[in-house]
Amino acid sequence: MEKNFKMVAKTFFGFEEILAKEVQQLGGQDVQTGTRVVTFSGDKGFMYKANLSLRTALKILKPIKWFKVFNDKSLYDGIASIDWSQFMNEKQTFVVDVTLYSEAFNNSQFVALKTKDAIVDQFREKTGVRPSIDKDFPDLRIHIHLDRDQCTVSLDTSGESLHQRGYRSATNIAPINEVLAAGMLILSGWDGTSHFLDPMCGSGTILAEAAMIACNIPANINRKEFAFEKWNDWDNDLFDQIIDSLMKKTREFHYTIKGFDKAPSAVRKAQDNIQNANLDDYVTIEQKDFFETEKQTEGPLHMVFNPPYGERLDIDMERFYREIGDTFKQGYPNTQAWFITANLEALKFVGLKPSRKIKLFNGKLEARLLKYDIYEGSKRTKFQSREEE
Repeated sequence: MEKNFKMVAKTFFGFEEILAKEVQQLGGQDVQTGTRVVTFSGDKGFMYKANLSLRTALKILKPIKWFKVFNDKSLYDGIASIDWSQFMNEKQTFVVDVTLYSEAFNNSQFVALKTKDAIVDQFREKTGVRPSIDKDFPDLRIHIHLDRDQCTVSLDTSGESLHQRGYRSATNIAPINEVLAAGMLILSGWDGTSHFLDPMCGSGTILAEAAMIACNIPANINRKEFAFEKWNDWDNDLFDQIIDSLMKKTREFHYTIKGFDKAPSAVRKAQDNIQNANLDDYVTIEQKDFFETEKQTEGPLHMVFNPPYGERLDIDMERFYREIGDTFKQGYPNTQAWFITANLEALKFVGLKPSRKIKLFNGKLEARLLKYDIYEGSKRTKFQSREEE
């Protein structure tokens, strides 16, 4: 029986708890949260499953060695103490990624170079041949994490960041990261039990993630490759079994998922991406200006969107956010509306009080995910007149 080992899943600030819950629901053991990370243990099959399934993980690392570092010699010696022939041979390629929180080292390139030297020297002494670096398509991705005097050496099981799902061939001017979109949806409580609308859908990322959550489709099922597929112990049959078992757990969806965008180019891009993800049975996209629309469905509506912040799109913020609030009030009764913004000043123009505010980051921008409860009938009028006083 394959033995369990420790893994570390990296994520965005604010997603640690929801990622931990995802890992637990998937069957991970010893689950613990840190800052922007969740640690857990599982076997090789679980490593495959985690990469395929986790919606809010950016990368999954497999730590192989911990040691203390004080200077470049102790770093070199620590790396050299690992038997690298377990993981690669002299004809294979590798690359070193580094994250630094250390006073002794302030240059990640220097740390990467020292690591590379220790690995290359070990192979040259044993075989007379030195493996090469390949930054684009390495056989092995090595991750060095230096936190003060602690060095953790890990193998990168994922390769490219897991937000690169494989379905997005076309993007617009300010596309939202797929992991950020999935995390927002999970934080909003979206579970596929009502109609859904993204009224400013851009390239369709939130729609795709919403449909995959609603149908319980693995987040990275459309991805072309993972780093572990090049490892010496790669098990293609096991990987296929994991995919089969995950796809048997998909479910039917009985509501609508709709997207609006007023730009014809965005609508075309979104439609292409939804088609790439094989989700066109579940998602429809229309060219519409949200501010000229009304709710089209009966019953509760779940709305999640990413409006422009004015960072890369030139718009009148005051007017734009006021129109968001007016459209909520006038056209969307019985709606739970969520949106993310980094323009915290503009929020006062919405004219409604959010019932929740969650701090997140969109790239380097500090942002808030906000929830607005739009009621219908007398409760709605009473609630909103109170907000306008």
